Amino acid sequence: MQRNLIVKLRLIINRTQMMSQLRTPDQIKQTVKEKYAAISNQSNGDSCCGPANCCPPDGNVDYSIFSDDYSKLEGYNPDADLQLGCGLPTEFAKIKPGDTVVDLGSGAGNDAFVARQIVGETGRVIGLDMTEAMIQRATLNAIKLNFMNVDFVLGDIEEMPLDDAIADVVVSNCVLNLVPDKKKAFSETFRILKSGGHFSISDVVISGNLPGAIKEDAEMYAGCVAGAIDKYEYLQIVKNAGFENITVQQQKEIQLPDEMLLNYLSKEELKEFQNSDTGIYSITVYAEKNC
Repeated sequence: MQRNLIVKLRLIINRTQMMSQLRTPDQIKQTVKEKYAAISNQSNGDSCCGPANCCPPDGNVDYSIFSDDYSKLEGYNPDADLQLGCGLPTEFAKIKPGDTVVDLGSGAGNDAFVARQIVGETGRVIGLDMTEAMIQRATLNAIKLNFMNVDFVLGDIEEMPLDDAIADVVVSNCVLNLVPDKKKAFSETFRILKSGGHFSISDVVISGNLPGAIKEDAEMYAGCVAGAIDKYEYLQIVKNAGFENITVQQQKEIQLPDEMLLNYLSKEELKEFQNSDTGIYSITVYAEKNC
């Protein structure tokens, strides 16, 4: 099974419709909404190399380089797995029975349903997503599972429609890199957490500098690459938001396939990029709110 973040780069309309550069936060958000609405309408089996997508003609390229396998986790539901994550934040999140968990960028509900398995009947799970199609799909999945304590809310991570101090735990899987204002996102995460609460967030970060052709491309932004920021800048934003005991729970380097990069770079630019000190990483970060 192809389980990877390149799904986000492939599950979109034809690439010729996506060449416009991103200029404003509103344009970025609109692009992300459109791409993830398209993804939400795909069947799980069409995740990468379905006939409507952008894979090479032979459809045999294996891009299983981003995502981790959820299928062995209790609470996993294949109908909710659109194969879009870059980690397993729920596995590291120290969730307990009875907790209230908020999942930022909840998609079809994959992490939310794993969290629900842990919190049980006495807990609560809230999924937040800015894409209406994702909210609809996740809600239908929750109804099928007869989960009365899992809710999906339409909203922006930069301005969450959630009460202060509502969550014991916040999780998120490869979403905050899509948010234009990450300072606001982490400030809002701090606001909704209870005193003594914590988060576990999987995300994509970089070291070094991405080539301009990649940083400015809408498809690469929707695919969680162009929106990624430097790892240490990312961790500093977390610290500046007021979080303590910040820990990188997991890290793995991502090697983007040449055939994908050649859509954006010449052969000479690709060689230069590969010989540079730029790295792309999936990390899972833990931090606490202790005030």
